[in-house]
Amino acid sequence: MTKDLTEGKTISLILGFSIPVLFGYIFQQFYNIVDTVIVGKCLGVDALAAVGSTGAVNFLIIGFVMGVCSGFSIPVAQKFGAKDYKTMRQFAANAAVLAILFAAIMTIVTVIFCRPLLVLMLTPVNILDGADEYIRIIFMGIPMIFLYNMVSGIIRAVGDSKTPVIFLVLASILNIGLDLAFILVFNMGVGGAALATVISQGVSGAASLIYLIKKFPILTLSKDDRRIRTNHFTTLCGVGVPMGLQYSITAIGSVILQSSVNFLGSDAVASVTAGSKIGMFFCTPFDALGTTMATYGGQNAGAGKLERLKSGVFQSSMLGLFYSAAAFIIMYLWGAQLSVLFIDSSAKEIIRQARLFLIINSLFYFPLALVNIIRFMIQGMGFSKFAILSGIFEMIARTLIAVIAVPVAGFSAVCYASPAAWIMADFFLIPAFLHCWKQLEIWEKKHNIR
Repeated sequence: MTKDLTEGKTISLILGFSIPVLFGYIFQQFYNIVDTVIVGKCLGVDALAAVGSTGAVNFLIIGFVMGVCSGFSIPVAQKFGAKDYKTMRQFAANAAVLAILFAAIMTIVTVIFCRPLLVLMLTPVNILDGADEYIRIIFMGIPMIFLYNMVSGIIRAVGDSKTPVIFLVLASILNIGLDLAFILVFNMGVGGAALATVISQGVSGAASLIYLIKKFPILTLSKDDRRIRTNHFTTLCGVGVPMGLQYSITAIGSVILQSSVNFLGSDAVASVTAGSKIGMFFCTPFDALGTTMATYGGQNAGAGKLERLKSGVFQSSMLGLFYSAAAFIIMYLWGAQLSVLFIDSSAKEIIRQARLFLIINSLFYFPLALVNIIRFMIQGMGFSKFAILSGIFEMIARTLIAVIAVPVAGFSAVCYASPAAWIMADFFLIPAFLHCWKQLEIWEKKHNIR
């Protein structure tokens, strides 16, 4: 059930690994979009804006969870690439313990402070209660999010990118059914949409865990493997926490930007919500390439095959370039029609703003592709602290746009916030990758590995 990414043609390995991951992200975004469509069409613009206004704070917290879990899986991938299966299992066991601790603490803290944070973000009064109800339920489900992301991260670390997709598909179908039941049948409002998401994530996480236990004998833990090791805790936190903070630091800029959007009113919030949902769907190939680079980079760095790291970045970037051009054409020609999926066709101004948001963002998709490819490659190589710095660059860019440009230029300035963040991150990440590659080369020569 495992797959070695240290041998074979680079482009074939990247495509073979990333395509299943891409389908997983597509289905994940699909049920997120269904959430939004049902909320927007069945509950109205205010409900849509309520859910959308939580996007930044959702990313602030859930992004940290995803980053931590991705980071915890990197030592597992590195030891798998080095064929050190005993230590690999020890890292997997200790990562599970850390995930449980993180989940408990984060759930308590976020549930307590979610409403004060929404107030601090200037969430419009007419959507505040709905936003609070939605995000509070999502945060109550943090243990479910940890479960799925931790298990799927370990499964991908040993080269299986297909299995997590299967469980995401099942979760997508379940989420759609629960959405319809909770909102249309039981009249649970935006809380029903949140509860549907939490339940579907829990089911996919539990199914993934059962599958891992039954189908991966290489990950069967002995009593000694399960022993808590403080040195492994240190290594896992040294990789996972910076990756989580990178997401959260990036999200701080998004939170500040969201506050500026909130100040523009609920129509602006609805426009950004629709545009962001469509954009996130079309950006799934970049997410898939990033996830692939984390595992590919981890295995090849662990195996000491440094030239394959450069080859992986270059060939992934070419894939990203071709896709970016195609995505821009689609957004330019059909951005308005895509927006109507979420917004009633009579809301002409909201649709116009959503289309503008999509066109401007898609024009800069290639810089976003580089952000995902290079950042995750660096993390896979073991230099996750650089991820924090790239996140700081993104935060600065979004904050400057939110504080300086949005009050002057209004909604059009909001559309340039993410492109500015991606470009600033690339200015740091490209030379950072070359530096990290050189450091690995020096280390390997010093230890006579090659």
